[in-house]
Amino acid sequence: MGFFAAKLDELNKRIRVGAVSYLNTRPLLFGLKRSGLMDRIELIEEYPARIAAMLLNDEIDVGLVPVAIIPLLKESHIITDYCIGAVSEVASVALFSEVSVEEVTKVLLDYQSRTSVNLAKILLKEYWKKEVILEDAKEDFRSQIKGTTAGIVIGDRALEQRKTSKYTYDLASAWIDHTGLPFVFAAWVANKPLGEDFEDAFNRANGYGVSHINEVVSEINYDGYDLTKYYTENISYRLDEEKRKGLALFLEKLGNR
Repeated sequence: MGFFAAKLDELNKRIRVGAVSYLNTRPLLFGLKRSGLMDRIELIEEYPARIAAMLLNDEIDVGLVPVAIIPLLKESHIITDYCIGAVSEVASVALFSEVSVEEVTKVLLDYQSRTSVNLAKILLKEYWKKEVILEDAKEDFRSQIKGTTAGIVIGDRALEQRKTSKYTYDLASAWIDHTGLPFVFAAWVANKPLGEDFEDAFNRANGYGVSHINEVVSEINYDGYDLTKYYTENISYRLDEEKRKGLALFLEKLGNR
């Protein structure tokens, strides 16, 4: 009994890590899963909004979360130099419709990411200058994208939606055109200090994955989009100074809404 109690105690001491279960996170997880950290963490993969809720509720210690969650946390620490960002078209976060944005009257909002939804609201108001009906969408809402009803779709489903919708308005491209700054969709955020040694090892694990894109792609059976292009041209993983400026501006706009 003592042995199992000790093992349970050991598990409970593991750092709980939440990650988004999308294609765009695969390079970051590739490095993490090949690092020595897997013995020290408990890894949970879910969609963005779920990971964000878990971080808010202290069900995980660190998560690759939509950045819109940061102001809601009592304590927040961005612990790596890597993120899910974009310096041009991101491809997997967009407004999709059968008609031009000028003709759109209603927008369905993807339930999977708070950041993308808030970005869409900011762009509709400031960039497209559109007043539309906004509706929180449920699962399987893409079939409702028709007529003058558009939809914000994110992640792997957005890559699929690109093949069916007549109009695709990339949210990262619109943000960059509007502000002149790159956009950060998600970052590794902790709700407590995790220790310098762990954070350094975690950062290096992220870097390993990002520097081995060819190996990442070779492990994925997916023909819906060119993943090499996705990982090297659409997603920009380095959380550099320009992205931090873009992130600060987004959070400022979020606070003013």
